[in-house]
Amino acid sequence: MSQGTHPIQLEHVSKRFGSFRVLDDISLDLPKGEATVVLGRSGTGKSVLLKHIVGLMSPDSGRVVVQGQELTVLPAADVALVRRQIGFLFQNAALFDSMSVGENVEFPIRRHTQLSDRSVRAQAREKLALVGLEQDYDKLPGALSGGMRKRAGLARAMALDPAILLVDEPSAGLDPITSEEIDDLLIRVKKELGTTQVVVTHNIPSARRIGDTLVFLHKGRVLVRGTAAELERSKHTIVEQFMSSEAGG
Repeated sequence: MSQGTHPIQLEHVSKRFGSFRVLDDISLDLPKGEATVVLGRSGTGKSVLLKHIVGLMSPDSGRVVVQGQELTVLPAADVALVRRQIGFLFQNAALFDSMSVGENVEFPIRRHTQLSDRSVRAQAREKLALVGLEQDYDKLPGALSGGMRKRAGLARAMALDPAILLVDEPSAGLDPITSEEIDDLLIRVKKELGTTQVVVTHNIPSARRIGDTLVFLHKGRVLVRGTAAELERSKHTIVEQFMSSEAGG
């Protein structure tokens, strides 16, 4: 399988915490430029899967290959280089409250590039414009609504133009209208920038909107994978319950 087709590959990945097997022999190839939505009940390893892709966790067994690089054997310095190609939108946006919105977006650019101060600010403003927050550059995160914080978090995640975007529960804490706006932003980022996305969510309407492919995890394993329409035809009881719900359980 070529790197161009599958920028993210997991091969027989397993992970335990004590006696609890969170991931159990997971194998997935995630296509370039598509959005893969990961579904499943709480505690089934969805966020742990994201942390393996970004190199924050290592599997007990198996291989994690990102952009052609096997994270499980790379030195820490090389993992950091791969990580620069990955943006991560955390569930709570994880903004630095003592920094302005603009400074939050500037942070990864200043940390990982040698751009001039003027160029850093221009790039940060460009990313804030992408998410509709160009007028909020100087505000502190505490002055933003939940939806605006998510937008700011997305701008920061996209600051270095990553090839891959990982998103953990983009709808968490948001009303349905704001949630749909965040979905629309993710779809636009994918279409305009060709970004490969992996999105963890419990929100089934959101999963249908965002996902080219849906992956359902159950007890640490891939129970079913396919389009939203294919999952809706699944005969697995738990998948049927999820797909017929609004929140997903």
